[in-house]
Amino acid sequence: MLDFLQNALLFVVPFLLVLTLVVTIHELGHFWAARALGIAVDRFAIGFGRPLLSRTDKHGVEWRFGWIPLGGYVRFAGDAEASSSVPDADSLSELRTRIQRTEGEGAEKRYFHFKPVWARAIVVAAGPLANFALSIFLFALLLGVFGETVVAPRVGGEPIGAAKAAGFQKGDLIRSADGRRIDDFRDIKLYVSLRAEQPITFVVDRAGREVTLVATPQRKIEVDPLTGSTSKLGVLGLIGPTGGEDISRRRYPPLQALAGGVQRTWSILDTTVVYLGRLFRGLESGDQLGGPLRMAAAASGATEAGAQGAVDLGGKILGGGVALLYLAGVLSVGIGFMNLLPVPVLDGGHLLFYAYEAVARRPLGARIQAAGYRVGLALLLGLMLFATWNDLQQLRVFKIIGGLFS
Repeated sequence: MLDFLQNALLFVVPFLLVLTLVVTIHELGHFWAARALGIAVDRFAIGFGRPLLSRTDKHGVEWRFGWIPLGGYVRFAGDAEASSSVPDADSLSELRTRIQRTEGEGAEKRYFHFKPVWARAIVVAAGPLANFALSIFLFALLLGVFGETVVAPRVGGEPIGAAKAAGFQKGDLIRSADGRRIDDFRDIKLYVSLRAEQPITFVVDRAGREVTLVATPQRKIEVDPLTGSTSKLGVLGLIGPTGGEDISRRRYPPLQALAGGVQRTWSILDTTVVYLGRLFRGLESGDQLGGPLRMAAAASGATEAGAQGAVDLGGKILGGGVALLYLAGVLSVGIGFMNLLPVPVLDGGHLLFYAYEAVARRPLGARIQAAGYRVGLALLLGLMLFATWNDLQQLRVFKIIGGLFS
């Protein structure tokens, strides 16, 4: 029983801590933007279901923590549901009359749906933007306080596979890939992983002489060290340096750390867009799409990896905490991007409806909206089921779940 509790805590608690942080910042983005624009808010909720904790502040906002900690929402005054769906013209007229009858003329100006379309768009976009800001902050914090290990993009061993066929040699210093500057050996692996069977042009420094090489990564099964999940990724066959002057520790001053936070956030966004683009074109499989189980496995793996090597409890907690903050930064970018997709029920779907309203000078019809929300919900549920099925195919996930009962 004790082993079960220990495994459950290691698997579940880190995931819930990371998810709660990311979701809370997302919803605070909506909340702060709404308050800044004078919009009345009824409820700020983290989690769903019956509330475990609840209090109402002097502004009449109910702050609630639900017993199912897998999401959250901000409910504006006048909303019939947490999704803040866009009412049509008839519903708006009915709502205005009801508000004016109970609260007086002009009271509707405090309500979300009677704000100008640009104001509503700002409130909706503020959630994903808050996620991006959180990622930048976390990456900048980690770079400024703890620094990072920098691995020079030098070929440290004899190349194999596609790299050998392309003419790479031990000692080559890689300067760029397809015109993109390379500063760290890990950047090469990230760039190559999503370009299997696609020729890549490299510029390398070979003993002071510039050499251009073209290599085509091979598609191979790679194992994620955090989760144990497997994916078919592009592999070049380059071996990085293992020590000496090619590996250094660097800590950044505030402005450079902030720039580094922006760069890492953009890099994750760019990688996500490239992957989805190749996925829709049939150039990648969907095995890299993960759901809650894989996120939980990543949180558990990051905690373990961060704690390794520490000699005392304080060091283990610090190492695990740093790893979780980095994971929170990565997850926050993903959630911010996903919410901007133009799918009804997501923030991007609301923005799509507002774009129509701005052009047509009236909200979209109720029936079209309802159909859009049904389609969007079906797409979202389908994606979640597919991602969860992916997770269940991964041996490491089964091991972790089985470990809860070992």
